[in-house]
Amino acid sequence: MDTPPDVSEKAPALVHDDTRDRLRTGDVQDPTSNSKGSSDVTSSRTMSASPTPPRRRSTSGRARSDVGSILAHHSSVGDAQSLASIDRPPSEEDKLPASKIYHPLSFPVIALLMPASIFGVLARLGLQAITTYDGRSIFPLAWVQAAGCLIMGFALGMKEPFGRFYGPLYTAVTTGFCGSLTTFSGWQLDVFESWINGTASHRDWFRDAIDGVGKTVFTLAISLAAVSFGAHLSTLIVPLVPALAPPSRRIRYSLSALGVLVYAAAYPAYFRLPAAYRHEATAALLFSFPGTLSRYLLSVHLNPRLKLFPLGTFAANMFGTALLGTFQVLQSIRSPGPLSPNACSVLKGLADGYCGCLTTVSTFAAEVDALDNRKAWLYVILSWLISQILLAIIIGPSLSAGHVSRQITCKYV
Repeated sequence: MDTPPDVSEKAPALVHDDTRDRLRTGDVQDPTSNSKGSSDVTSSRTMSASPTPPRRRSTSGRARSDVGSILAHHSSVGDAQSLASIDRPPSEEDKLPASKIYHPLSFPVIALLMPASIFGVLARLGLQAITTYDGRSIFPLAWVQAAGCLIMGFALGMKEPFGRFYGPLYTAVTTGFCGSLTTFSGWQLDVFESWINGTASHRDWFRDAIDGVGKTVFTLAISLAAVSFGAHLSTLIVPLVPALAPPSRRIRYSLSALGVLVYAAAYPAYFRLPAAYRHEATAALLFSFPGTLSRYLLSVHLNPRLKLFPLGTFAANMFGTALLGTFQVLQSIRSPGPLSPNACSVLKGLADGYCGCLTTVSTFAAEVDALDNRKAWLYVILSWLISQILLAIIIGPSLSAGHVSRQITCKYV
């Protein structure tokens, strides 16, 4: 017969925690070191009082905080779950009741990613078309990254109001729209084309290097500044946002159905509209949601795996950059001859739609801004360096062999 435990005894784990806490403050001594007397305690107190260099504030040891607050207060995340929450819908950590929490892979969340991907691609292609002109001072992708990161930072700060109204809208704005509007692979290919003078500009190798470094530094700086500014802007707006009543079940179901129908309309748009529209937009719309969904699944499953390193976003950006380099080679074939117009349109759609939505600068910038300085720089350097190496491995041999041109040879019509 078991003897009932003595209620005056503490559980082993509690005894350990209590002893550890008192040891930290110097109230008790280690039982194995009684012969050392009080000199060890004095030594430990002296060591704990030694000055330490100032560091960026971290949220480690506290309850999980939303990344929007972290960015607005210039602190850094201290756990993998906080970092992984950027792409996830609001949850109980965002002070929401269970009735307003949606699973990351629930149908309402996935359904709203469909139209958000469509609108993100359209916004990116439209911004690039507007900002591409002779004599421009800023390269077109800079506008794209800045706009997407600004909206991303603002949405991160509005996560709790989004969750109290309708959680899937948050994921639609951040992962869907901003993630599809910005493009990491396009940024890296733009930098690589500067190294090889892909625009056939009249300049020497030194100016090629300056152009590549400029696109790297400027894109990184404006993306980080935009996401931080968006987070600060949200702190001014959140107190003014009224408490809206959540949508009814009928409205929620209608939004999900409408989201599916919006993406389904991309298929007849591709086949029914004139062929000249395919390489400009309709082919990209066709592959937008698969790219966003691939990135989202990688983020949900891989980002929590490593502490303070977003493995899912990193994998999506690297894989998308490698794919974009491959599609670039196929669109630039010189011998035996360019591909057919239909094949060229599909490749253009895969590059703008799938790769553009699979890779993201907005989430990348938010993660960099939220990480501690050393981890942030490690993340940036690894992402940039491996992307450039992948493009050099994929595009370099074809260029040196003379099988592809430095410019795209595809004829779309």
